[in-house]
This record gives sequence, C-alpha cells and structure tokens, in this order.
Amino acid sequence: MNLWRAGLGRVPESVWDRTETEILILADNGLTELSPRIGGLRRLRTLDLGHNALTALPAELGLLTGLSRFLYLHDNRLTTLPAALGELAALRYLNIGGNPLGALPGGLGGLASLRELRAQHCGLTALPGSLGGLGGLRELWLRGNALTALPDSFAALTGLRRVELRENALTGLPRCLAALPRLRELDLRSNRLREIPEWVLGLPALEKLDLRWNALAPQDGLVAELERRGCAVLAG
Repeated sequence: MNLWRAGLGRVPESVWDRTETEILILADNGLTELSPRIGGLRRLRTLDLGHNALTALPAELGLLTGLSRFLYLHDNRLTTLPAALGELAALRYLNIGGNPLGALPGGLGGLASLRELRAQHCGLTALPGSLGGLGGLRELWLRGNALTALPDSFAALTGLRRVELRENALTGLPRCLAALPRLRELDLRSNRLREIPEWVLGLPALEKLDLRWNALAPQDGLVAELERRGCAVLAG
C-alpha cells in the first residue's frame, strides 16, 4: 500500500483494517502520531514512516515480527525508540537517521538479522555495548553524531564491510576496529584525529580509508604501505 505524500496528516483507520498488507508506505504525510493498531499488521515486511513529524512510536511496533526487509523511521522528531524494537529479529535494514535521539536503546542488539543500520545525525554521544550483538551487520552509518569512542563489543561485528564515522569527535582510532577482518571502507572524515595507528596495516580487506579534514601528522610510510596493498587513502 503506497500512501507516500498523500497529505494524510493522520492515518485512516481503514489502513489498520487491511491486515493482509505486506508493504506500507506512509512517508512524508505530516504524521504526528501512530496508532497502536499498527501492531495488527502482522504480515508487514516493509514499513516506511520517514519524513514525518512523529515524536514517539507505540510499543506495538515490536509485534511486527514479520518485518524482514526495511523499516524507515528517518527524519522525524523521535527522542526515544521503544525497547520493543529489539523484537524485530528478522529485520534486515533500519534507518533511524535525522532524529534527536541522543542515545540508542540497548534492545537494538536483538536485531539479529540486521544487515544495515543508519543512525546519522542523531545526536549520539555513545553507542550501547549491546550493539555487538548485531553479528550479521554489513554496513553501519553514523555520520554527524558526537561519538568520542566505540564500545569494546564493536569488535564482535566481524561481518562489517563499511563503517561511516564521518563528522564525529574521535581523537583516536578505536582499537576495536582492528578486529574487523572484512572491513573494506572506513570513513573518518571531519573528526579530531592526530595520527593513524600501525595496526591499521593489519586490516586485510581494507580498500578505502578516508581521513580528510583531520589534523593528521605526516605518516608517509604508513600511507605508502596501505596504498601498496591496494587501499585507497584519502587525506588532506
């Protein structure tokens, strides 16, 4: 059911009556609230609530255990996420970017099937240790937060291929990244890094390292060795 930009303001009750719905697109409708009746749409596989004005989500969202494709919650006014979100164990893609969350709930670690998590521009100052439970994660997008470190449990995310940490507040490269054997792209633009540690040479799959707009000391030898191994290094 595609109701994108339908000028709804509020979701019609008839939408909740259609319990056979598998795809529900409610993006860009000026929604300020979401009925708990959404929990009755047990066949949903994709739900798009992006670009609305939601300030909260009902706990009944956690009843949508059939959500296995996409959940878009980006660009709303959410300050918290329901703990029940962690019940969506089949979900593969979650976008919560552009919300003033400040923190992520520990329950997100229950999203065992998640492949991509986007939490850009959420005002995050730290990540919960439970994030290490996302063993299937392939891409993590964290641009525009205020992170100064990563939890040690990050080292358990051994399936990660791409990590975006652009525009955060890192003063050093978190050592937990050294444990990511499949990491291909690491974006560290616009942090507060002064140097790149030698252990970066131990990342066997690294293909792109973006270090632009950091106050880095010259490390020509390390950069040359990375490039010799086929890693594109962007700095300056």
